[in-house]
Amino acid sequence: MAKVARVKDQSYILAPTSPAEERTQVLKHADTFAVFDRYGDILPVGLGEQGLYHEFTRFLSRMELVVGEGDAETRPLLLGSMVSEDNGHLAVNLTNPDMCTDSEVKQPRDTLHISRTKFLWERGSYECLRIRNYGDEEFDLSMRFRFEADFADIFEVRGMKRERRGHMLEPSVNANTIVLAYLGLDGVLRRTRLEFSPEPDNISASDARFAVRLEPKGEATVFLTVRCESGDAETNRDTYTSAYSKASEGRDAHKAQVCEITSSNKQFDEWLRRSEADIDMMTTNTPYGPYPYAGVPWFNTIFGRDGIITAMECLWFNPDLAKGVLGYLASTQATEDIPERDAEPGKILHETCHGEMAALGEVPFGLYYGSVDGTPLFVMLAGEYYERTGDLAFIKTIWPSIDRALQWIDTYGDLDGDGFVEYQRRSPNGLHHQGWKDSEDSVFHQDGRAANGPIALCEVQGYVYAAKTKAADLAELLGLTEKAEELCEQAATLQEKFERSFWSDELSTYALALDGDKQPCLVRTSNAGHALFSGIASVEHARLVAKTLFDKDSFSGWGIRTVAASETRYNPISYHNGSVWPHDNVMIARGLARPIYEEKDGAVKILDRLFDASRYMELPRLPELICGFNWREGEGPIRYPVANSPQSWAAAAVFSLLQSCLGLTINSPVNVIEFSHPRLPDFLDWVEIKNLKVGEGSVSLKIIRAGNDALVERTGKQDPVRIRVSK
Repeated sequence: MAKVARVKDQSYILAPTSPAEERTQVLKHADTFAVFDRYGDILPVGLGEQGLYHEFTRFLSRMELVVGEGDAETRPLLLGSMVSEDNGHLAVNLTNPDMCTDSEVKQPRDTLHISRTKFLWERGSYECLRIRNYGDEEFDLSMRFRFEADFADIFEVRGMKRERRGHMLEPSVNANTIVLAYLGLDGVLRRTRLEFSPEPDNISASDARFAVRLEPKGEATVFLTVRCESGDAETNRDTYTSAYSKASEGRDAHKAQVCEITSSNKQFDEWLRRSEADIDMMTTNTPYGPYPYAGVPWFNTIFGRDGIITAMECLWFNPDLAKGVLGYLASTQATEDIPERDAEPGKILHETCHGEMAALGEVPFGLYYGSVDGTPLFVMLAGEYYERTGDLAFIKTIWPSIDRALQWIDTYGDLDGDGFVEYQRRSPNGLHHQGWKDSEDSVFHQDGRAANGPIALCEVQGYVYAAKTKAADLAELLGLTEKAEELCEQAATLQEKFERSFWSDELSTYALALDGDKQPCLVRTSNAGHALFSGIASVEHARLVAKTLFDKDSFSGWGIRTVAASETRYNPISYHNGSVWPHDNVMIARGLARPIYEEKDGAVKILDRLFDASRYMELPRLPELICGFNWREGEGPIRYPVANSPQSWAAAAVFSLLQSCLGLTINSPVNVIEFSHPRLPDFLDWVEIKNLKVGEGSVSLKIIRAGNDALVERTGKQDPVRIRVSK
């Protein structure tokens, strides 16, 4: 397990040792997730992140399968393991090693096939272990499961040290069940219940042993269920078979609701399928609809910014996600001024946590509002959701939240009344920086000096501009004409002021930020690309920004770096100062693809390079970020050691990039799908989209590459949806 230490930066993940050399395997369902090694085991190795977790607590910190007896006890030999394409289960294939007695091989290796199938469902982990004897003689196998539960809070696993902890209770053991229990300082009793079928030959609070006799060609099966119990909450008592059936039905129902995307490139299709499965796995149902959790293992919870951006990336093909995100964030919008939570009336949630440390206030993230960009992004998403769906009835229900968000922007958001939205941490334990780059060292001046607050970030002003533009359209629809006119005027004023204050001829791009003294942070960063995403950038400056983003200092060959290699604090192995983030590149690509800027080539290039990166990933799955080292022929991207994988906004990247390249917009109120200067990268000859829902109808389309152009054909039945293609 990773060492513990106190760190000022709450977003920091401690990594005092190397990650486990072998890749981990991840499963998730709702508020439960598991990180296994390739054997299907849970071991305290590498960063110490392996485990079975529920609601921010690790309910299982060790689960190891060993075979043999005494000094000869060892792990089976690994044949291979893989998470299924739909993320439904982990399949592990093992065999026996040479089983020796007194230097004599009593039973030779590769005689047994040991398969482990594991999946998560409703607060539990289910496993079916099957053993088949392929030998022509009887085989006696001794095997043992070793297990532990440390009930560590996820922040402890991440590296935070606690002065006090709760205490472990006496384990309960019977013929086939072990219950390990912990009473937290928050007064909550947490229990890990392990159930075996058939009964083990020997059982204790730390292991379960089986002596299995296998006839030639014979089989044996062992089922293991681990349930995470807390407080008085009831857990289901499903069997392996019934739980697997219910889990499969849920995934099938999701598939039926979203459109199907296929292409001429099988590897691209694999990326699409894994990405869709990751989004499905990361999405948890709330009383307000589906919400994509941020990432596993470190951020398996609701984040405002992450959920909004993921919903934007998926909006064109799955608008239900945006509705769920908007509904949840409207329901948790701050109503009071609470400095220790960085909360102010109208502000949108940054993060919510449910573990012991959050309940006790040891971390401020129970309900935490320390992000400056979530509030304008919330308003942006509301406007885009209406354009995609025409669902004015829902917009009416959340309009009070939209209006309060706009009020926050103009009052609490503008700390010094200069017309820009700034942030300044008020919670002593909260985030020092409150944009999406929230590391301790992520906002600085050209000479490397840290910027003092309050800080006005470049991209946030763009989000505010877009929020007011979108809100003006919604206000007009709701009959609030004066409000709409006022918002339009405010957006125009902000755009003019932004150009004067943030543009730098020296950099040929926008400054990263203005510090508390209104001095620009003259640093070349990817943040400037978000000015194209929001549309606040002038046409002239947008083209210069695009040129800067694709020069040798900013473009690694895998994507656009967060900080250019020419800058003082550039570090390709850092979290935010030189790495490459898929979602960051997605937002820039969306800006490049705006017809007014005429930079579609840049969007196509980003899709091409991130597709190439995905081909080097095992599943394939783009992680949260990769290191910012230069592309080298024949070598894949260099992984960032503590990146979340899967991460929702990275998983959704492929869908948004495809939309940007196609120039695809959907205007449901008038039943129109529009393609603006559609393009496909060279690795795609065609893309087919089936059952894309628009208003009350649906449409199926095929887009065919034709040089630097693309042709759009309607396929399947004729329906009322109109298609427009502009060249």
